[in-house]
Amino acid sequence: MESLQSVIQFILNLGAAVFVPALMIIIGLIVRMKVRDAVSAGIILGVAFLGMNIVIGFMIEALTPAAQGLAERTGINLSILDGGWTSMATLAWAWPFAFLMFPLQLGINAIMLVINKTKTLNVDLWNVWGKILTAVLIIGVTDNVYLAFIVAGIQIVTELILCDANQRQIQELNGIPGVTVSHGMMIFCIFLMPIDWLLKKIPALRKDMDANALKDKIGIFAENHVMGFIIGGLLGIAAGYDVAKTLMLAMQAAAALTLFPMVAKLFMQALSPLSDGISEFMKRKFKNRELFIGLDWPILAGCSEVWVAIVLMVPVTLIFALILPGNGVLPFAGILNISLCAPALIVTGGNLIRMIILGIVTTPIFLYVSTFFAGTITDLAHSTGAISLKAGQEITWSTLEYPVFRYIFAEASKFTLLGFIFVAIWVLLLVFYVKMMKKRTIELEKVSS
Repeated sequence: MESLQSVIQFILNLGAAVFVPALMIIIGLIVRMKVRDAVSAGIILGVAFLGMNIVIGFMIEALTPAAQGLAERTGINLSILDGGWTSMATLAWAWPFAFLMFPLQLGINAIMLVINKTKTLNVDLWNVWGKILTAVLIIGVTDNVYLAFIVAGIQIVTELILCDANQRQIQELNGIPGVTVSHGMMIFCIFLMPIDWLLKKIPALRKDMDANALKDKIGIFAENHVMGFIIGGLLGIAAGYDVAKTLMLAMQAAAALTLFPMVAKLFMQALSPLSDGISEFMKRKFKNRELFIGLDWPILAGCSEVWVAIVLMVPVTLIFALILPGNGVLPFAGILNISLCAPALIVTGGNLIRMIILGIVTTPIFLYVSTFFAGTITDLAHSTGAISLKAGQEITWSTLEYPVFRYIFAEASKFTLLGFIFVAIWVLLLVFYVKMMKKRTIELEKVSS
């Protein structure tokens, strides 16, 4: 057992930028790609991950002080600390049984592939910590290890179902065949879909409104660098910056929105040959079988709509934090709500207007659920000793990923009637989502043929 834990810890210490490319090189060699092609594609994939992390870090560094300035000007005074995803990952890995989540995920994925219940091979194993965090939250609520693994197993199955359902839409957005997003944040799509379905009943909101459509309507103002400059400048003004700092923030936002698509092209450069190799292998070995590769969300990062929505949600999140009764968290470390905007991109197909509306409607859910779990997360921090807190200080994650799923199953794990009702509704929404995405896949295939 200790040997397995040591091996897993070694893998984790490599980091996603090393581990995932290494795994992709191995897969490339298994499907008989040329060694030079497999190695080259794997290294470029690692460069893409590192490049994306650098740009995201740059964006966070630029926007967080502005968010703090805006918070001070609006008088927000909330007591719960926003630890962001890094603090939550630290807590997750401090759980003694965390390493068992690897074989659980691999086992479930293998079984579903063998019985043909999924087309996705999830190689994004580094983000297994998301399942661990779900399990840890369930234990914090119920103190039941078995229930924790059951709920984590449900999450793994759900992720694979969504991988298959979302693949064609993801291909339409990023232009890379054979890959999909296996990150758990896609579970929030299930909750967003019925809201988006209602929004599409409004004729004006059914029109194409992605970045390209905006360019046709408003010209240069829809260019990434110009939109970034305008949004960054407005945020600087709202934060009370002087002219020089406002202009610098505007230029930093312009730089970030310009660089994201450039870095994202590296994912296409790396994944396209791997996808072709896997596709040819499946045709040779398994007739009429497709295989999708499940990867982290940055393969969507070339879509400008994600970043425009993320930046616009910064002041929205802070305003909601100020006005929502019962909210206790001050968003900072989690201020960039990727776990909302990336699923919104998939659900809307890149319609920026509906993405922003979805963001405004559902941002309160993130704040309320993060407040709900604050006590549990704080107790875990104290019991594991993984995070040091001052006396009386609480900690949470303001943009906790897939908050609806985690809240519903935490409630159901307490065997409450309300929890079971929520689970039943959630299952119906999952069925509805898969049905809607199958219909969309057929429509996209017709357009491309």
